[in-house]
Amino acid sequence: MPADVSSPIPAVLANLGPLDRGQVADLRPYLDAVPDPRSRRGRWYSLTAILLVCACATVSGAKSIDELAEWGERAGLELLEALGIRRHLLRWRRSPSRATIGRVLERVDGDALDAAIGAYLADRHRAATGDEEEDEDGATTCRRSLRAIALDGKALKGSARLDQQRRHLLSVVTQGIACTLAQVEVGAKTGETRHFRPLLAPLDLTDTVVTFDALHSVKANITWLVEKKAHYIAVIKSNHPLAFAQVSALPWDAIGVQHTTSETGHGRRESRSIKTMAVADNLGGIAFPHAKLAIRLHRRRQETGKRETRRTDYAVTSLDAHQADPEVFAAFIRGEWGIENSSHHIRDVTFGEDASTVYSGTAPRAMAAFRNLGIGALKILGAVNIAKTTRAIGEDPARALPILGINHQPNSSGT
Repeated sequence: MPADVSSPIPAVLANLGPLDRGQVADLRPYLDAVPDPRSRRGRWYSLTAILLVCACATVSGAKSIDELAEWGERAGLELLEALGIRRHLLRWRRSPSRATIGRVLERVDGDALDAAIGAYLADRHRAATGDEEEDEDGATTCRRSLRAIALDGKALKGSARLDQQRRHLLSVVTQGIACTLAQVEVGAKTGETRHFRPLLAPLDLTDTVVTFDALHSVKANITWLVEKKAHYIAVIKSNHPLAFAQVSALPWDAIGVQHTTSETGHGRRESRSIKTMAVADNLGGIAFPHAKLAIRLHRRRQETGKRETRRTDYAVTSLDAHQADPEVFAAFIRGEWGIENSSHHIRDVTFGEDASTVYSGTAPRAMAAFRNLGIGALKILGAVNIAKTTRAIGEDPARALPILGINHQPNSSGT
């Protein structure tokens, strides 16, 4: 049942700000677009109601299908009514069972569910970040006028079986506030590149910087991005031998370091420096489509009790020096690497994704989609520690609804 109105709100939830009616987009219309895989005969719960139970349970910290069902069992009648759970016999409501939820997640259209959740998070992210004002500082203006998204893959380790390879997902995640805008299941990591264009095509890429690792630095995809009026930062490695040879052979020693960052923590010290260099076409250019700048990033890392390691990476970009400065480039590249901590690590540690043994049908992908929803919705609201926030929400089922824009009016009759 909902907590008493006078009960104190945990400090970690106070950081989320007001969740008044109309200030948070309602998830329900987005989930209504997901087709129901069940036959009409014998349905008791609507598909949207079942998916809403899964969504609310996930932002409350649920890690498994059992825990999704347990959240529904703890929810009061008023909450179930707000989620669209219809009346049962004798005027009481019962949440979907574990078996019902499991069957739905195994059969739901994974593409449609990911599209619905991605559209919801994209709209909320746009509403949260679209009203920023530019200041007088040129570098800051660049950062605010250019948004960055990263492509990154992730394996669902627990989904493997003797006769079945582990499932692999490819996602598009916003840098800064980590929100998954799109996700698709690929056969294996080596199959990611053929999903590059289909995954990005539905998104508005105008003036968007797309970052990705060397696996996706495919010239045809790069040309397609530029035709979509997007920008790119592509890591160049030995899989592009000519471009790599050209970029690494540039006279980097002749120019000074243009930006540096350093950080200490978790038993290590790391520093990064960046240099950028334009190469004119009349001097040979770079054997990579639409490349205007070359980037050299040097990293030094010292872990306690170990020797210092050094690493140099190269990249090219369609941006020029007037569109972004070295500090911005460093932030974009760091943002690509940071997806591991801002999204994947949370899915694995807070939501137990690596430990999950769900493997049937589309259930592994559906569970990942709801984890994306929980992480994105909470980060947009300002949550810093997702684990603490989900624990606080889980103490009272009613706290999950306003996170997803669902409002309910307490009814003293309890019907």
